[in-house]
Amino acid sequence: MASSANPALDLDLDRPDNPAHKLAQFGAGCFWGVELAFQRVPGVVKTEVGYSQGHAPDPTYKLVCSGKTNHVEVVRVQFDPAVCPYDDLLALFWSRHDPTTLNRQGGDVGTQYRSGIYYYNETQERLAQESLKAKQLEYKDKKIMTEILQAKRFYRAEEYHQQYLEKGGRQGDKQSAEKGCTDPIRCYG
Repeated sequence: MASSANPALDLDLDRPDNPAHKLAQFGAGCFWGVELAFQRVPGVVKTEVGYSQGHAPDPTYKLVCSGKTNHVEVVRVQFDPAVCPYDDLLALFWSRHDPTTLNRQGGDVGTQYRSGIYYYNETQERLAQESLKAKQLEYKDKKIMTEILQAKRFYRAEEYHQQYLEKGGRQGDKQSAEKGCTDPIRCYG
């Protein structure tokens, strides 16, 4: 596929390190806690936080937070589907945030905190749509605001954001990313 005049609008054509693995992208508010939750899943072999779905090439955290780029904070997950089916990732995604709020999660407000599933193939799109329909039945009177779109170019966030909570964040209070860990995730700046 030829690159567009604006590379930020191109599809994410990155490939997993291992050809048997797949990629997935999720936006569910601040990417720190979401990333740690995905890190703990058996079958997830790599996580990266970054920015996607916006129109500015090579965005920085400061630019994304300005609200002028339409990027969303995402976690890009590399997973082994033989160990971790995509449905398991979707279940975790839904459990980590309130998908009925528009452009916010808790005290975090802005388009970068919107809820989104960004798919890499038709199977992921179908499973995402099916999971949204099932989840909507649980919410009854509240409309789910989650967008489901093709994964656009992924821009890796600054290094200090990567595995932020596992590394201890600003306070140095490290949290376990061990597979299967069920410790509560504490998000802090």
